[in-house]
Formats: sequence, structure tokens, C-alpha cells
Amino acid sequence: MGSHPTIRQVMAGNPLISTIKCIAGTRRSFLLSEIVPYLDEPLPVDEMYRAIAPELPRLGLTATPRGRDVEITKLVPPQPYLLDDGGRTRTGAFLEKRELPPALATAIEQYITKKVGKPWDDPVTLDRLRKAITSQKDDYWKPLHKRSLRYTKGYSVLGYLAYHFPVYFLQTEHLLLRLAGDGFMKKSMTVLDAGTGPGVVPLAIADFISRLDGVKASVYSIEQSEEHIEAFLYLRDAFVPRGGPVSVKPPKKADIREPLPASLPERFDLIIFSNVLGEFAGRDGDARAAIVSRFAERLAPGGAVVIIEPADEENSTRMRTLAASLEPAGLFVHSPCPLFRGTACKAPRCWSFATAPAIRPTRLMETLARCDEPYRYINTDIKYSFAVLRRAGIRREGARGVPLTRFLLLSKLHLHEGKRVNTIIAKMSAELGDAKNHLFKVCDGTAKAPVYAVLPAFHRTEGNEALISAGYGSVLELRGVLVRYNRAHDSWNLFVNRNTEVREAGGHGE
Repeated sequence: MGSHPTIRQVMAGNPLISTIKCIAGTRRSFLLSEIVPYLDEPLPVDEMYRAIAPELPRLGLTATPRGRDVEITKLVPPQPYLLDDGGRTRTGAFLEKRELPPALATAIEQYITKKVGKPWDDPVTLDRLRKAITSQKDDYWKPLHKRSLRYTKGYSVLGYLAYHFPVYFLQTEHLLLRLAGDGFMKKSMTVLDAGTGPGVVPLAIADFISRLDGVKASVYSIEQSEEHIEAFLYLRDAFVPRGGPVSVKPPKKADIREPLPASLPERFDLIIFSNVLGEFAGRDGDARAAIVSRFAERLAPGGAVVIIEPADEENSTRMRTLAASLEPAGLFVHSPCPLFRGTACKAPRCWSFATAPAIRPTRLMETLARCDEPYRYINTDIKYSFAVLRRAGIRREGARGVPLTRFLLLSKLHLHEGKRVNTIIAKMSAELGDAKNHLFKVCDGTAKAPVYAVLPAFHRTEGNEALISAGYGSVLELRGVLVRYNRAHDSWNLFVNRNTEVREAGGHGE
């Protein structure tokens, strides 16, 4: 017992918070009035509560009024949901179809008809939708400070529903499957989607959970555009069954840069930022980190923040830098980045994204494509960058049981240029090469410059096939790879030939 600090000793740092933490470590619940004897200067209960209330979510505690007192209770994380064979099979069957659920596709058509007062396939309606989609695409590729569209009014919202919504919906379902496999689903969970737009994420969550057994969720969202909220509610009412396992709440009208609406729950198991934070980069300093940090204060124990951005180099690298910058706020990247070396990657020029099979175009897309430039209106490729962040102390292992000391750190490649080495990496891209050379971005969290694994097509064998077949985020052992430096791009190449052995070492892969 002598090795454990007393409450008085712990209080030497931050008296009130330290005392709360110390008592919570030994008791499941207690009254605030009970800690008064341990304070050098006694404080009224209401004053103590005002001081500690903002810190309670971070400490995994909750408060309940008890007359003139306040009871502090340790939160018990909800039971994790382990994806069973039935849920995996049903989800796999849905994803194999590669199509937006018919009921949702029909609801989008009907909403467009309702909004414009003409059939969705009326020539005038189609022409205006094409113009909205073209304007959005042209605007997207402008420098951030010159963009003007925000997909928030009139035909811009309808164009978003026609062109972006189907891909983002299926993309979210793929990511939810990954989250379920990583243990982020709970049997009963509360989710917040920040900047929800027309409700892609909440509707995808409702659809995903409908194929699981014994899971229920309450999904909240924030959106400042009334046009998006109107579309969201129409699609929700048409697609999400009342009384089902998922309750999709009406969006709270607010700007995510402002304090969270008071009517939201105190804690969330998942907080999602999907294709929204990139809009703030470069406008008013790095406001994105402040936004994420503020929302993360509402994470439940074991909860996670998920950031999703487009896969283009500018957005992807900016998102990686953002994720790495959140460590001072107590948020650490859990996936897809490798952490098996015990260090968090600082994301030097990191362009990394996930892919999934292209979706089938909706009837609306196909109708829009009946024109002189059909390619402009078909959007089926799933490519996205994401980061899952958790509180300190909860990290993905990735290479459990592997003797890491036998494998070269990627930060030491410069000492072995021109030599063959054994190393262990995480596969951090889909195919980046061509018919002659397979190319994949790889990482171990230590590299100071980008690293790529290169496999010439004529050297492909059964022994190195895993480099191609392994999923995004998979951890691989590479034995006998040749180290080369690419001076033109300040990057390193690991050349895999027919004598190189590649095998999965553990970790997560799709």
C-alpha cells in the first residue's frame, strides 16, 4: 500500500480534477460533497460542478443531480459488437451488388420531382442537373480560396444527390464494415455525424445495421443548410423504417465551427466528419484541428473520431497532416496507419487512400449521361482517405507475435541503399502502377520520406503474390527486397523480384 499515492499527494497537480480522478479509480460512484474534506479551500458543490463538467467526458465520468448534491459515476462502455458470420455474409452480399438500395434511388428521384415540380427525367430538369454537376466539378478543382459552391442551395443540392450521393453512400458502407471488424461497433451505440449534408452517413448507418443482429443505434447529426436538412428528412422518411433498430434523429441546424447544440447527448461512441473538414482548410488558419478537438471532448470511453476526405493528393495529404496534428489533444491515429513500431507516423507528404469496387450507375446517372459528353455525369469510383482516431493508450497492434527486431526500420533505408533487406510494412494504397510494374505505397510509421514497393509484372510469383492480393492496411513481411533511392521524387523504392518472399504478418486488411 505504501507505493500508492494518497489523495492529498495526487492533488498536488490539479487539486479538483486530480481528486476526482483518484476517487473514480477506486469507486464506481460518489457524491461531489464527499471530496470537500480533501480540498485545502472548501468549495460549494455547484461551483465544483461548473469547474469539472467540461472534463467529465474525457475522464469517462458522468454527473447526475441528487438534490443539492451531484453524483459522479464512472461510465461503463457499451458491449462491443463482434461481427458474426451472418452479419458478414449479409453485408458481403449487399456490397457485391455494388448498387444504391433501390428504395433510396427511387426516393432521390421522387425528391427531385417534388422539388422542381416536374418529373425528374424531364429534359429541362435533366439539363439543369447537368449544369449543376458540371459547375460543382469545375469548382472542386479550383484552389480552395477561390471556390464558391457549397452544395447548399437549389439545384446544387439536387446535383449532389444525383452525382455524389450514391458513391459516398456505398463508400460509407465499406468503411462501416472496416470499423465493425476493428471492434468499433457496439450493441447499443450513439453516433454523431458533423456536417451531414443530405444525410449520407446516417442513412448508410441505418442500412448497414439493418443487416446485423442485436445492434441498435441512435444517430444524430449537425447541418447548417436548410436545403440539405429538407432533403435529409425526405430521404430518411422514405428509407429508414420507423421502429427499426436505428433511430435517425432530425439534424440539428448549426455550424460545426460553433459550440455543439445543447440538446445533443453528452457522449458519442462514434463522431464522423465526412467530406466536410476540407472546406475549412486554409480559410481561417487551421480551424479543423480545433473543431475536431472540441467534438472529441464528447467521446464516450472507447469511442472514436472518423475523418473521411476525398482521395486526391491535396485533400488526402492535408487530412493526414491534420490527423497527426491532433496528438496534443490526446487523439491518436488507430487506423489505417501502422503503429506496430510503437510510434505514431507524422505523415510526411503522405498520400494514402482506400478503394473499393466501382458501383453500378443509378438510373438517374444513366439518364443524365444520355448526352454528348456522357462521362461527365457517371460517378462510380470509390476512392477515399480516412483516419480513425482514439484516445491515448488504445492502439492497433498490427504485427502481434512478429519479432520486429529482425526487420529493418524504413527510417534506416538510407544505410542500406543498393542492398537486399528484410522489412515489415503496412500496405497503404491500392495499385498505383501499370501493366509493366505493380506499385504500392508502404509505411511502418518511421519513414522520413515516402516509400513504395515495386513488383515488375514478369517477377510476379506465388511467393510474392501477397503484395498484390493483400488489402489496404494489411501488414506484410518483405524478405529479400532491394533498396533504391529515387532522387527525382525524394522517395525510396523496395524492389520485389521472383526471389522475394512476401507474406501477411497480421493486422487488418479488407
